[in-house]
Amino acid sequence: MQMKATVPITAADIKSACSQCNLLELCLPFGMNEHEINRLDELVGTRRKVKRQQHLYRAGDPFEAIYAIRIGWFKTDVVLEDGREQVTGFQMTGEMLGLDGISTEAHSCNAVALEDSEVCVIAYDKLEELSREVEGLQHQFHKVMSREIVRDHGVMMLLGSMRAEERLAAFLLNLSQRFTARGFSAAEFHLRMTRDEIGSYLGLKLETVSRAFSRFQDDGMIAVQQKHIRILDPEKLRKLIQHPVAVR
Repeated sequence: MQMKATVPITAADIKSACSQCNLLELCLPFGMNEHEINRLDELVGTRRKVKRQQHLYRAGDPFEAIYAIRIGWFKTDVVLEDGREQVTGFQMTGEMLGLDGISTEAHSCNAVALEDSEVCVIAYDKLEELSREVEGLQHQFHKVMSREIVRDHGVMMLLGSMRAEERLAAFLLNLSQRFTARGFSAAEFHLRMTRDEIGSYLGLKLETVSRAFSRFQDDGMIAVQQKHIRILDPEKLRKLIQHPVAVR
C-alpha cells in the first residue's frame, strides 16, 4: 500500500491556507467574509501530495473528508462489473473532490491524480460543526454541492442527446471556460487526460475520439499537437453543438 504524504499547515506556511490562497474565488470560501474564512483556516489541517497515477481515495474507502484541489488534475472513475473503467469526471485546480461519499459515508468512486497534485484536506465532521456556526460557510457549501449536481446533469445531457463530435466540442469548450475562470488562456491548453479517458467519459470509443479530433483540425476549428490544444475557431465549435452534425 502506498503511503499518503501529509504536510501540516503551520503559521510559517500560512500563505497556503484559505485566507491567503490565490484560489480563493474558485474554492469553498468564495463569498465568505474575512472572519469566516479565518475560521475555515482552522479546518484545513493538512495538505496531501498525490503523485501521478496514485489514488487520493478508492471506491469503498470510509468517507472522512472533502478535498480542495490546490495544484493539479484528477479523474474520478468506477470499475464496471466486466472490469472496464468508466471515467465519471475530471477535476482541476480550485475544484472539490470527495462529495460522492457524503450520503453513504463511503466513497462510491476512485479519485486518481492525472499529474503530480496537491489537495487541502477538510475534515467533514469539523466542517459540519463549523457550518452550524458560520452561516456563510453553510451557504457556500450548498452552492458547491449544487454546482456538482448541475455538472452531473450536464454530462447526462452530453451522453443522452449529442452525437460524437458534438460531445467532444462541448467537452473542449467546457475545459476552455474552466481554464478562463482560473486566469489561463481560453484558447490554448494542455490536456492532462488521454484520449482513451476522454472517450470513457464521453461514452465514445477511442477511434471515434481520434477521428473527431482529426476532423476538428481539418476543418480549422482546433490545432492539435499531441496533448496540446489550440482552439482556433470557438464559434464554429459552438455552432457544431447547436446544429445537426453531418455523419462522415
